[in-house]
Amino acid sequence: MSIFAVQSLPQSTMSDSNTSFLRAARAGNIDKVLEFLKNGVDISTCNQNGLNALHLAAKEGHKDLVEELLERGAPVDSSTKKGNTALHIASLAGQREVVRLLVKRGADVNSQSQNGFTPLYMAAQENHLEVVRYLLENEGNQSIATEDGFTPLAIALQQGHNSVVSLLLEHDTKGKVRLPALHIAARKDDTKSAALLLQNDHNADVQSKMMVNRTTESGFTPLHIAAHYGNVNVSTLLLNRGAAVDFTARNGITPLHVASKRGNTNMVALLLDRGAQIDAKTRDGLTPLHCAARSGHDPAVELLLEKGAPILARTKNGLSPLHMSAQGDHVECVKLLLQHKAPVDDVTLDYLTALHVAAHCGHYRVTKLLLDKKANPNARALVFLTNIHKHINITQTIKYIQRLEHGQKLMVVTGKSWGKVTDN
Repeated sequence: MSIFAVQSLPQSTMSDSNTSFLRAARAGNIDKVLEFLKNGVDISTCNQNGLNALHLAAKEGHKDLVEELLERGAPVDSSTKKGNTALHIASLAGQREVVRLLVKRGADVNSQSQNGFTPLYMAAQENHLEVVRYLLENEGNQSIATEDGFTPLAIALQQGHNSVVSLLLEHDTKGKVRLPALHIAARKDDTKSAALLLQNDHNADVQSKMMVNRTTESGFTPLHIAAHYGNVNVSTLLLNRGAAVDFTARNGITPLHVASKRGNTNMVALLLDRGAQIDAKTRDGLTPLHCAARSGHDPAVELLLEKGAPILARTKNGLSPLHMSAQGDHVECVKLLLQHKAPVDDVTLDYLTALHVAAHCGHYRVTKLLLDKKANPNARALVFLTNIHKHINITQTIKYIQRLEHGQKLMVVTGKSWGKVTDN
């Protein structure tokens, strides 16, 4: 089969006359196009990308030629190799008069290309306001999303086409297409677009509160997204419009958990000022302080501690924020926690101390700090490590500890027996 064949269209060979025919169509030369057709050139002849005379004429805005081709039997919804029809192409190019003609001649307004693009999506993407308006008035469906989940509203918002955004919102009477657009605005800290998205002339307060707390498939609200990026401005707007400050996504994650993990202190402060629960726990028992400590965000840790974060909070496995900091080799966080009276020998359910954790991970600086703060080098754990000598980083750490001023041999316990760890 010829590589120039179009889906659903007759095959044709790109002879010199065919090439000239397509050039004439692109140039809008009706007389030459008609002459080629009279001499037997197939009206469905296309180039290597699958564009035929109708596509090329539509792209260039040659309305009269488009009408002539349709009169002579050119299929109005013939598609290119990428699945684009003449209406897609005219919409992308902003050829309003051609768009009107094609729609009147029965073009499928909601046809989707291979990637799920509709003519409305393409017009919105390129900021062709009047084309968008016409398509909406002629049953263009803005709820249809691409393979990536983007609607015309989402792409217009991302591109910053405010007039198109406003127009699409005017036609979104049921609020079906405002997400993920609101999440995009939250990510960009775009308060203007977010305000437009939350605006509704009919029962605005109720509508805004319903949408501002709607979630994506992953369970995150716009406030979660804004917290992740540290976008205080749009977060303030969302909160003012009724965003739930303690909304729990999957696994019990709140916006404060997200902000703490990212170390966004301004966001942490905003959420706390708006009543965020400082001791909220995820499904695994992580508090915001755990999240900040595990990530090594000293300012966030300090702020949370100053605001009364529970320093003794434990995960389901009994890990405290101190354990988390020790595991991550976050020396300054360990210092802060100890300064705020975190017990240096606090233990997990298996009686692991922060020193056990630091030794296991080979974190020399944290190990020394903990020992300097009088951590017990002989603390015993119910479950620790089997085959401990196979872990070279642990062995190196233990050798290092043994050279410290404490001068004591560390005692560990496997699941079966107690024993001294030697230098061997």
